[in-house]
Amino acid sequence: MIFRSEFTHMHEVLLPKLECTNSRMISWVITGWDMNILTIVFVLNMDATTELQEELKQEVQRMLTTPMDKPSQKLHLIDAVQRLGVAYHFEKEIEDALETINGDCNSDGNDIYITSLRFRLLREHGFDVQCETFNKFKDDKGNFKVSLKSDVKGLLGLYEAAHIRMHGEHILEEALAFTTTHLEFAETSIDQYPLSALVSRARKRPIRKGLPRLEARRFISIYQEDGSHDKTLLKFAKLDFNLVQNLHKAELSKISRWWKDLDFKRKLPSARDRLVEGYFWILGVYFEPQYSLARQILTKAIVMASTIDDTYDAYGTFEEFQLFTNAIERWDINCMDRLPAYMKLLYKALLDVYEEMEEVMAKQGKIYRVQYAKEAMKQLSQAYFVEAKWYHENYVPTVEEYMTNGLVSSGYIMVAITSFVGMGDIVTKEIFDWASNNPKIVRASSMIARLMDDIVSHKFEQERGHVASAIECYMKQHGVSEENACNELTKQIENAWKDINQELVRPPAGVPMPALTRILNLARVMDFLYKEGDGYTHVVEAAKGGITSLLIDPIPT
Repeated sequence: MIFRSEFTHMHEVLLPKLECTNSRMISWVITGWDMNILTIVFVLNMDATTELQEELKQEVQRMLTTPMDKPSQKLHLIDAVQRLGVAYHFEKEIEDALETINGDCNSDGNDIYITSLRFRLLREHGFDVQCETFNKFKDDKGNFKVSLKSDVKGLLGLYEAAHIRMHGEHILEEALAFTTTHLEFAETSIDQYPLSALVSRARKRPIRKGLPRLEARRFISIYQEDGSHDKTLLKFAKLDFNLVQNLHKAELSKISRWWKDLDFKRKLPSARDRLVEGYFWILGVYFEPQYSLARQILTKAIVMASTIDDTYDAYGTFEEFQLFTNAIERWDINCMDRLPAYMKLLYKALLDVYEEMEEVMAKQGKIYRVQYAKEAMKQLSQAYFVEAKWYHENYVPTVEEYMTNGLVSSGYIMVAITSFVGMGDIVTKEIFDWASNNPKIVRASSMIARLMDDIVSHKFEQERGHVASAIECYMKQHGVSEENACNELTKQIENAWKDINQELVRPPAGVPMPALTRILNLARVMDFLYKEGDGYTHVVEAAKGGITSLLIDPIPT
């Protein structure tokens, strides 16, 4: 399960630091979800700083809207703005600029880096640009030209562009293989900074799969070492990062009070404490200030889901699981009477979270959204119960049977739907209907979650006693080794990324990019937490570093 990571009790280590680094803000944090009050508090505390922020923002806006001598200059600027994490301030300006660039077919010339940058930026914003543009960099034999091997910057640009490939784009498959080979050599041979740092970072995690907030933090450090950096843009990015970080600290402090009041650590010792990790997960889904309410709603939902997951996995009898699943299906406080004491606590807390959600949504006239979120949570609990039943019966399903349930038990269908609840007017009832029908992009993100989790965790889970994972199911059904099973499932993960890329370039009618981006970001979180580990220890270190970067240490200005 995606929520079962062996994280340390990070809140015990980091929350005291959090409160020390932000005592003025913490002292003003209010309870509940009234973000109007929180916004007023935030503005009062940061008056002088936000005035400077607004001045810098206007200057960056001017740069984005002022015509430049060459389209490549505007591409470089847009790329920097995005990678520094401040593009959310300039969505219209960036879209307008890219519309113009998209209309100029000759804007990239024969420069491999500019061609790649143009291709990547346009595809990132949903423009359906054709990959055939890269044919001009091939020789008469259909291979990429030998001269490209010495152009490290060009190789890097092409490598990043190739990660936004869709199904059937063979030239981008070739480009990825070509650039991977030659960047591997370049990484050990070039000493030109910051290019060397950019190559190293891309080889570890390309832009497409990187968590925007973490990548912005890293890129700020790299960008400031580039002699050609724009001082105004850099100053704005640093200031904006720290201001938004203060908001995140306030949110986490508020949510932590709710979590401490539940006292699950004492009352439900089988459930792991992972409030901070859960909030970090949701920061990966959306970090922007306008999604503050959405973050708080989704963090509570994901923490409740993880606790329910642990209950099905590590505590209780099969008969108790039946009672609990039926109670969640009925969603009625009167169902508590039949539950054992420990389940009553969890069930009551679950109902309270969604009741609070209903109260805040009712004030906005959007209470219907919570019903979709409830149904998704019911579906998740049913999937957990199916896995508990399989384990109880010692049953190993086929891969197809396992994945049908496993896409749900990954939690990502529930998280995707719930992520829309607090997002504001941009999300409509039609979008909830769309998401509830498990569309391709949601299936793909769930596939990535399910398989990446299973690949790194299946050994540990089998040792402690758990339903067969996708690995065991595949090995049994196809009579192959563990290595072959993992290789085949890794291919399915890559295919799922292509599905995501295709849905973002050719989006479903009526579904706005901000909604689709949440699904993309969910896949990115999984890549961050599960790519490098052969077990949970590595995941712990990755999470610690990410949490420290985003929630503890401000950027020196």
